[in-house]
Amino acid sequence: MSNAFNISENPDMKAQRGIQSVEVGGRLLLALVHEGRPMALKDLAQAAGMAPPKAHPYLVSFGKLGLIAQDEASGHYGLGPLAMQLGLISLQQSDPVRLASAQLPGLADVVGQTVGIAVWGPRGATIVRTEPGPLPVHVAMRHGTVMSLRGTASGTLFAAWLSHAEIRASDPGAVFDAAFERDLAAVRDAGIATANDGVVAGVSALAAPVFDAGNRLVLSLTAIGPSASFDVRPDGPPAQALKAAAAALSRQLGARSAATRVD
Repeated sequence: MSNAFNISENPDMKAQRGIQSVEVGGRLLLALVHEGRPMALKDLAQAAGMAPPKAHPYLVSFGKLGLIAQDEASGHYGLGPLAMQLGLISLQQSDPVRLASAQLPGLADVVGQTVGIAVWGPRGATIVRTEPGPLPVHVAMRHGTVMSLRGTASGTLFAAWLSHAEIRASDPGAVFDAAFERDLAAVRDAGIATANDGVVAGVSALAAPVFDAGNRLVLSLTAIGPSASFDVRPDGPPAQALKAAAAALSRQLGARSAATRVD
């Protein structure tokens, strides 16, 4: 049975001596990444180019490490918590996130609320860095939290700038009805997304887009705080500070002009 996955395309890496069993087992991880969904043992083994009896011991070991998780109801295998953590760490170490992270402490002081960085991950808009607000009472954001597409500033921001296909690759059930499209157009016009008492009552948020040299949305600068004390008007001081910080980061990353969504 042929194997559709290449462990490495780097000639220097191929010239080095590796551990064959690790490379063989790695095909199962590559297959899950390629398919993007949990799979039955038979299908997963076939996609990785091996027989199910050969694949099963690898899956057991990967499960002990947390790289693989098996659903108790269906028996299907999917990526586990360690795989998610590795992905988040990889996102955190990317240059846009590194540059944005350096700005968070000062931005939290200026905005007066907790601020963070969200990127578009396998499950949607995901918080990868946070900085608590300067006030004694603040709303916390947790690393790894996935923001819903509707009702959160970060989720709405990505929906406004990414294509429908990109959104549905991570959120197959995403619905872009006429009302939602009007909201997204307003976000693009304002250059910032707002959520006033959105998913959680009493909590509001702002999110500003950061673009790269290809004018692609790479991350969101997000501020979150108590609705009673957080001014989330698109033209309010916190929004202006967030937009200014996002624009400065976009210039650092080589963005040249306002980006437009292409579906």
